[in-house]
Amino acid sequence: MFSKYKKPEAGGGSSPNLKPVQKAAPEKPQKPVPQRKAAPPAQPAAADKEKKRRDRLSDIKLELHKYLLESLNLAALEHASEKELREEISSLASESLEEMGVVLNREERQLLNQDLYDEVTGLGPLEPLLKDETVNDILVNGPQQVFVERAGKLELTDTTFKDERHLLRIIDKIVSAVGRRVDESNPYVDARLQDGSRFNAMVPPIAVDGSLVSIRKFKKDKLGIDDLVRFGAFTEEMAAYLQAAVATRLNVIVSGGTGSGKTTTLNALSSFIDNAERILTIEDTAELQLQQIHVGRMESRPPNVEGKGEVSPRDCLKNALRMRPDRIIVGETRGEEVIDMLQAMNTGHDGSMTTIHANNPRDGVGRLENMIAMAGIEMPLKAVRNQIASAVNLIVQASRLQDGSRRMTSITEITGMEGDVISMQEVFRYQRVGLTPDNKIIGHFTATGVRSHYSERFRMWGYDLPSSIFEPFAAE
Repeated sequence: MFSKYKKPEAGGGSSPNLKPVQKAAPEKPQKPVPQRKAAPPAQPAAADKEKKRRDRLSDIKLELHKYLLESLNLAALEHASEKELREEISSLASESLEEMGVVLNREERQLLNQDLYDEVTGLGPLEPLLKDETVNDILVNGPQQVFVERAGKLELTDTTFKDERHLLRIIDKIVSAVGRRVDESNPYVDARLQDGSRFNAMVPPIAVDGSLVSIRKFKKDKLGIDDLVRFGAFTEEMAAYLQAAVATRLNVIVSGGTGSGKTTTLNALSSFIDNAERILTIEDTAELQLQQIHVGRMESRPPNVEGKGEVSPRDCLKNALRMRPDRIIVGETRGEEVIDMLQAMNTGHDGSMTTIHANNPRDGVGRLENMIAMAGIEMPLKAVRNQIASAVNLIVQASRLQDGSRRMTSITEITGMEGDVISMQEVFRYQRVGLTPDNKIIGHFTATGVRSHYSERFRMWGYDLPSSIFEPFAAE
C-alpha cells in the first residue's frame, strides 16, 4: 500500500524518514465504525433513498476523516504533490471501507475521495463553493444552512456541515493559518484566505444558533470600465466623464451599500490613472487590483490575542503621507482615518479615492461629518463642512437594486458651500421606470442637463467633453 505519508509507529523515534506502518501493528488507529442513524419518517421512495445515501456517505466521510487525521503525517504532506496525496487518501479510504464491509459504487467512491481530499487540504464542504466562479459570496448560518450569492441574488445550497464541531474545525483551520484565534473569549475574527478572499466569522455564544461565516470571494479577473459598460452598470458617456474626472485628478468618493460594487467600481476607476504616478493603497483586507507599475500596497492589522500589535488604517495613512505618493487610495474609510484622508486630499494629493457606506451622495456627506465627530475632533460644523467641500470633488453612488443588478445610480459633484450647507449638483443618474412581470427592474441612465462644474478643468487638461453628453438621454 502507498503509505509513505503515514505517521510512524509509536516508539519509532523522531527520525524524519517515515516508514510504512504494518497492517498488524497494534498502535494503528482503530478503524472507524459508522454510527447507524434512526430510521427517518416515511418519505417517497426516491427521496427516501437519496436521503439514506447522503446520510450514509456523510457518516462514512466523518469517520474516515477522523481516521485520516490520526493516520497521516500532516507535516510530511506539506511536501507531497497533489497526485501523491490523492493516491494516499484513496488507498487509506479503500482499505478502511473494505475492513468496514462497506461497498460503494464508482460515483460514490469518487465523491467520497474528493470530499476527503477537501477536508484534509482545503475547507471541507466549502471547497466546491470556493472553486465555483459564479459564486460571489458564501454565507454560513450554522452547520445546516449555507447560502451563496450569484448575480446579486441569495440562494440556499445543499451544502451542510456534519455538526457545529465540524464547522468550528474548518473555522479554526482558516484562522490558525494566519496566526489568529477564535473562541469564547475572542468570538469573532477577520482574516484573508490564501487566494485573497475576505473571511469573517463569529462563533457561539455570540452566534446563538451556530457559527456565522461570511466569505467575500476574491475575483482573479478584475472588471474594467468596458466590462461594466457592457454589463449595463453605466453608459459610455458616463465612462467618458469619469475618465476625465480621474485623469484630471479630482478627488473621488465611491459611495454605496454592502455588496453594491464599490470596490469593483474603485478598481475600474483606477485604470484611468497615469502609469507614471506613484500610488499607495491602504485596505483592511487587500482587494484592490491596480494595474499600474508604481503601486505600494498596505494592509492594516488588528491587535493580537494580547491586545498588542495593532496597525490601524490611520497609522498606515499617516505613514503613507511621508512616502511621496501622487495619489492615495483607501479601500474603505469608516473611522478616524477620515481626518487624515481629507487633509491628504487638501494638501497636494489630488486624485485620491476612497469608498464609504452610504445610500446616496447626500447621506455620504453626512457620513463623513459623523466620522469626524466620532473621531473626537472638536470643530464647528461649518468648519467640518468647509473641510469636506474643499477636499471632495465627486461622489459616485453604486447601488445593488432589488433584482440583484448593480448600477451606478448617481454621479454627483460637490461645488462648494452655500452658507452653512455643502452645495452639490447631480450630473448623471439612473432613472427607474418600473418592473417586468418577472421582477426585473426597468430603467435607463440619463444626464440631468446640468453642465459639469469642472468642464473648464477638463478642457485645460485636454479633455474637452462635448456638451451633448450632459444633455438628457432618451430612454431606450
